[in-house]
Amino acid sequence: MSLTALTTLARRIDARTPAHRDRAIDGLRALALLAVPTGHWLLGGFRLDGDGALHNASPLATFGGLAPVSWVLQMLGIFFLVGGYASVLSYHRRKSTTGAWLRGRVARLGRPVIGVTAVWAAMIPVLSALGVPGDTLRTGSTLVIQPLWFVGVYTVVTALTPYCVKAARKLGGWAAVPLLGSVAAVDFLRYGPFADTMPSWLSVLNILPGWLFAYQLGVSWGEGRIGRRGARVLLIGGTVLFAALLLVLHYPASMVGVPGEARTNSHPPSLLVLALAAAQSGAAILLRDRIGRFLRRPRVWAPVVVINLSAMTILCWHQTAMLAAAVPASFAGAVPGLTTGPDTVGWILARVAWLPVFAGLLVLIARYARRFEAPWKTGTHAANARRAVAGLLATGFAAYALGLA
Repeated sequence: MSLTALTTLARRIDARTPAHRDRAIDGLRALALLAVPTGHWLLGGFRLDGDGALHNASPLATFGGLAPVSWVLQMLGIFFLVGGYASVLSYHRRKSTTGAWLRGRVARLGRPVIGVTAVWAAMIPVLSALGVPGDTLRTGSTLVIQPLWFVGVYTVVTALTPYCVKAARKLGGWAAVPLLGSVAAVDFLRYGPFADTMPSWLSVLNILPGWLFAYQLGVSWGEGRIGRRGARVLLIGGTVLFAALLLVLHYPASMVGVPGEARTNSHPPSLLVLALAAAQSGAAILLRDRIGRFLRRPRVWAPVVVINLSAMTILCWHQTAMLAAAVPASFAGAVPGLTTGPDTVGWILARVAWLPVFAGLLVLIARYARRFEAPWKTGTHAANARRAVAGLLATGFAAYALGLA
């Protein structure tokens, strides 16, 4: 497509955007969405074993100094913030019952997840027959299913929207403080003087309050209960807490898991994740008007629209795009930045060069995978049968990827 045609298309998209559309919220969501594949593509690598199979590896195991990159790319706090903001507006606009509203939002989240897992369930025997090693299939399955935890957590916090609204109306931005305190208490038990006597499952208690924290901030923001003063408190307070946790309490610097490390900040979220989310949320609220003005430019706004329309496709299929390059390359042996270990500067440079290839593959996959975001046809026996088969395939893949089968 020529530059003139792209410009015309961008102007058409801009002209069709409703005047009341909050472009800043869409822009923040798009930024957080792009951070997910970028982070996984940059901070995740492979090692090729003697049998030609791929195994997960991370450059952070060798280059600990890259940890600040994960601070920038860990933007799930922003995603949950704008998710809470958008959900409360949608909740107030609902034309039916709360249950119907929730079922609609859950369906939009669930269809792409069932799509990607069903496709992978069908692909595994085919790839195995083509000679792809079993260890490579396990590695790929793990990578595909890992980002999907987000959908489950996001579904739960979305279901809590009515309660978040009540809390926001009563307490404003302070409604998120008990969630912060809950995570702090669990972290104290996990890492404090009683750590040796604590059960291993204790960390699971951080999953819901850890991610609900930013969502609650978003709901309070959507209810008009967090202004610029509250945003400054979040930015400054989050930054100070983040620094204290790193420098005084010696939390791991990386926001993502590092192979071989005993502690991780992200699975489940530690207090460091909430500190970062608070700082990011404060900055986002303060910059909202500037972002909105910037996105008045048609050439900037058009990509934001496309990314938002493909949100679940990007989340569900970006690891498949990387694997689409790495698995065939594994048959060729050591390919710099793709199948070689992520333990040299050369690997980093080569991986950066591979990013446009991964992005191109994702765009190609998305042309076909986006159909999973559209509502499924219902009512006919054929449609119901397809849904049942897809559900069975998805369940089988989940069992396989989680090591249950």
